[in-house]
Amino acid sequence: MNLASLEKNVIELCLEVGAFMSKEQEGFDLSKIEQKGSSSNLVSYVDKESERRLVEKLSEFLPGSGFIAEEGTDKTGTNEYRWIIDPLDGTTNYLHGLPLYAISIGLQRNEQTILGIVHDVSHNECFHAMEGHQAKCNGKEIKVSSIKTLEESLLATGFPYYHSEKKEDYLEIIKVFLENTHGIRRLGSAAIDLAYVACGRLEGFFEYNLKAWDVAGGAFIVQQAGGTVSDFKGVSNYIFGGELCAGNQVHSQMLKVIQDKWWK
Repeated sequence: MNLASLEKNVIELCLEVGAFMSKEQEGFDLSKIEQKGSSSNLVSYVDKESERRLVEKLSEFLPGSGFIAEEGTDKTGTNEYRWIIDPLDGTTNYLHGLPLYAISIGLQRNEQTILGIVHDVSHNECFHAMEGHQAKCNGKEIKVSSIKTLEESLLATGFPYYHSEKKEDYLEIIKVFLENTHGIRRLGSAAIDLAYVACGRLEGFFEYNLKAWDVAGGAFIVQQAGGTVSDFKGVSNYIFGGELCAGNQVHSQMLKVIQDKWWK
């Protein structure tokens, strides 16, 4: 397999599917859709159709590969490769016309990620990385920020749809960061949060109750941009473990705050 050629093909596919998403959103009026019926039906159609297009082409690019995807494509492959896909990360943003949503794709070989793509559709920015190479955005190399302290950092997080018994601990973590950083942003797309860490717009990102398709592509891009990614315990169970902390040099400082509150 030629990974560079595959990366090029996947980027082109993301551009095609992103154009479909944008076209479907033209003239979208949330209030009118709600009067006619469930607004979630439209988004469900875009989600599912985007996933269908992605899976169809990715299967052609790499025959026999497996799939894990948000909209239900769960297929065991006949080779060592597996795609992990979120066809529309930032669904609520998309529904409300907020221009922060993305296609997220990760490719694993024997359960190790070797390719990551996050296509920020509205801004036409495609963040990508492959094994053994520096991360890029639209073909230009990117690196994590050089900021070294939490006090100078801008962080991002997310608020899970399903709050667990840990929600109060999570709010305590957010409070500490609000008081000791430049601020916290909630963009509504974990894939974009990770891409923005990779290119230095954010110093760090943390969240819990995440799914594999939310983070597989973006986490790899952060790593290839010189950043660090872990779960809340500081180990590598962040794709399927539901917890993720990603950052530049402040990763260890973030992790200390998280651990102090998460298991208090």
